[in-house]
Amino acid sequence: MRRRTALLAATLALVAAACGGGGDSILESGLETDTTPPPPTTQPATDDGAATTATDATDGADGAPPATTAPAPTAPPSTISTPLDQFPPCPVDALEGADGPVDVLMWHGLTGATEDGINFLADQYNASQSRVRVQLEPQGSYDTTIDKYVQSGQDSRPDLVLFPEYVVQQTIDSESVIPIEACIDAAGFDVGTFQPATIKAYSTAGVQWAMPFNVSNPVLYYNRSMFREAGLDPDDPPQSLEELRAYSQAIVDSGAAAYGIAIDSATDSGGGWFIEQWFANAGELYADNDNGRAAPATRVLYDSPAGVELLTFVQQLVQDGLAFYVGGNASGQDNFLKLADADEPAAMTIGTSAALGTIIDVIDGGLIPDITGDDIGIGPLPGPAGTPTALVGGAALYVVADHGDETAAAAWDFITYLVSPAAQSEWAVQTGYVPVRTDALDVEPVATTYVDDPRFRVAYDQLIGSPDEPALQGPILGPQRDVRVVTARAVAEILDGGDVQAALSNAASQANALITEYNARN
Repeated sequence: MRRRTALLAATLALVAAACGGGGDSILESGLETDTTPPPPTTQPATDDGAATTATDATDGADGAPPATTAPAPTAPPSTISTPLDQFPPCPVDALEGADGPVDVLMWHGLTGATEDGINFLADQYNASQSRVRVQLEPQGSYDTTIDKYVQSGQDSRPDLVLFPEYVVQQTIDSESVIPIEACIDAAGFDVGTFQPATIKAYSTAGVQWAMPFNVSNPVLYYNRSMFREAGLDPDDPPQSLEELRAYSQAIVDSGAAAYGIAIDSATDSGGGWFIEQWFANAGELYADNDNGRAAPATRVLYDSPAGVELLTFVQQLVQDGLAFYVGGNASGQDNFLKLADADEPAAMTIGTSAALGTIIDVIDGGLIPDITGDDIGIGPLPGPAGTPTALVGGAALYVVADHGDETAAAAWDFITYLVSPAAQSEWAVQTGYVPVRTDALDVEPVATTYVDDPRFRVAYDQLIGSPDEPALQGPILGPQRDVRVVTARAVAEILDGGDVQAALSNAASQANALITEYNARN
């Protein structure tokens, strides 16, 4: 069994790489977490290539939080769109005058199966035409891609870059990219079949900045056999937090598993990303000024009564023995490994939809006795409202400015290939990501896959079922990556039994300091 667990851990390393209101009650509508201060927010390099670094949000070498101060007054929201002519143009026709093939260098942070998928698409594109030659340069992760980019001068940056959803505002403020809307307008490119949520996720002040490419959201993974043993319908997973608790109670009481669900406090999952998702599901804003989309956000809102109620509920799951807290989940796989625990397994966990294909392959490899890929069920993320919704996760494509007209046009040409129905169909099946456009569902192989294996469609349906309202567009914060770090630390404290209000208020104070300092520099 030890050998099986080691093999499972090695294979599941790919999983970590794939991740990358209305006044109603929010419930009605492993490894220890890192205790070091959040990393400095590295700002985009200046024209001479020198990067600037923000000071930490803590006050003193011991990492104590800053003194609580009143947040800056909320600026009145602005709905005025910024004219595109204030930004670099997108010369989409320049490729026609090129003397020979135009080289395009693209940076990305994909690894494992997702890197195989992007390599496949790039090879297909290069073989399909002779005007552009794309070279992919993997950076190992999203964060290393971001850090290398912001520490580089404009001339040293790639021509095309794939950035995750949590650095939209930072990328805008770098003034180093061409708004993708400029390319869309110049080319007359039709985005009518694109999922509106994917477009809005990368838009602010009336401008679309990037082209969504690999879209994911959190889903519920569960053991269908354990559901049956507990007398639960394996085709009817829980959709609300109350149902999640009831299912967990039935599983524990029946002895089908030691715990109902395994949860974590990682920044890119249970401690950060899922909190944003749960607030959106409840119709609650995560930050002021419509989550920073109507005007720059000045403060977070998760220390509100709604946030306290949400985290108290999750804390109670752990304290009542219905959920197992795996810690900070530094490996990105501890929650999944708990499902394979031979002695005290959990029956459910939450993870990115992009890991689905990898998880099924791992299980089908026979690494868990008496379990096959067919025993893995997928359901929507259980949320406060009880109705499946999701924020757009994953990453999007940005065209880097000032690299020449022909290069910009070539980068745009590759983008149009990557988001074509055929490419999105292939990409979705190879990786588990959600197609960014509806017409991709009519193209093989996803057309058949979604019918034959509906598990792959859960994340898609969860996204298209999300209402068009500010809370469901997610937050855009300048220091969002650092804000997730302090938030995750608060969630870890709470799941370890800490005072919910105190932990959230302390985290909000640190987050607001990060936002205030970022806004002052930008």
